[in-house]
Amino acid sequence: MNKLKTSALVGLLLALPFLSACEEEVVVQSEVIRPVKAIQVSDSSNFKQRWFSGRAKAAVEVDLAFRISGPLVEFPVSVGTLVKKDDLLAQIDPAPFRADVERYKADVRSALAELKNAEQDLERQKHLFKNKNVSQARVDKSQAAYGVTKAQVGSAQAALDRIRLDLKYTNLRAPFEGIVVSTYVDNFQDVNAKQAILRLVDSSQIEMVVDIPESLISLVPTVTEVIVTYDAFPNVAIPATIKEVGTEASQSTRTYPVTLSMDQPEGIQILPGMAGKASGKAVDPRALSSGIIQAPVSAIYNGIDAKESRVWVFDETSGVVNSRIVTTGELTDFGIEILSGLKVGDWMVTAGVNSLSENQKVRIIE
Repeated sequence: MNKLKTSALVGLLLALPFLSACEEEVVVQSEVIRPVKAIQVSDSSNFKQRWFSGRAKAAVEVDLAFRISGPLVEFPVSVGTLVKKDDLLAQIDPAPFRADVERYKADVRSALAELKNAEQDLERQKHLFKNKNVSQARVDKSQAAYGVTKAQVGSAQAALDRIRLDLKYTNLRAPFEGIVVSTYVDNFQDVNAKQAILRLVDSSQIEMVVDIPESLISLVPTVTEVIVTYDAFPNVAIPATIKEVGTEASQSTRTYPVTLSMDQPEGIQILPGMAGKASGKAVDPRALSSGIIQAPVSAIYNGIDAKESRVWVFDETSGVVNSRIVTTGELTDFGIEILSGLKVGDWMVTAGVNSLSENQKVRIIE
């Protein structure tokens, strides 16, 4: 019986290496699919019937504050108040500043009187010196006293000018026509210099920032007839112009911010924060007729021949990349012109192009 157990144990031990080898053979390593950044080649027609979401913002928006401190005695505006340029928005009690103005006026008059006396004394000493009745030292002393008194007049006048400015600053006036969108204090409250009192936005000009995909940003300079509509007024089409095009893409969305500018339409009031959408028509006859495409410079690499420009094109069916020779043109603000080698609809890898290989499996990062 013991012999049988011993034989079975020996047989099991001898079989272990064979079983381990079998287990190793059935291990299948998963295929590594590399993630890549890519864009789809577009033409001007891709802008047609496309809408890009955004929100209204004021072209000019500012928090207003006093340059001096004191208690409010006038605060005639509230949220939603429309104001014109130079309208009174708030007022600090001017009485103390008016009193200071009168006091500094008196100081100036006193300094001027002293200056007159010093001037007369100097003329007298010069006359006595001419007749050899006083020394040069006495004349010099009168001259110095005159200079000091004259400086005192300048100082008193400067103090008066400063307090007059402070009196002017008791009135907070609108620097432009706009609408009050926020207030931060109440009337009769003590406020400090540079403390925000209210927020004023320019109601005549409205802006909207929309995000344009990386694949379309090169077409933005050719866009015309930009139209904006807001959800609150879906039947009102507002003409707009492109004010600014961002030159750096968002790291997360790979989109570029484009700022649109428009006049406030008649009959309705577009307020900052209103949601809307924008569309435009891209007309670039040169690109449409010749098939010129713009690509990011990062998508271009040199082949074996240093004079040869190539890109990696992603095949959606097989999931692999293939190298393709392209003819490049001029550099633009948004990349480089591709004169031949690509067509609309191709997926082009835009990063890490020097570390890919032919027929390599990849997936596009969303």
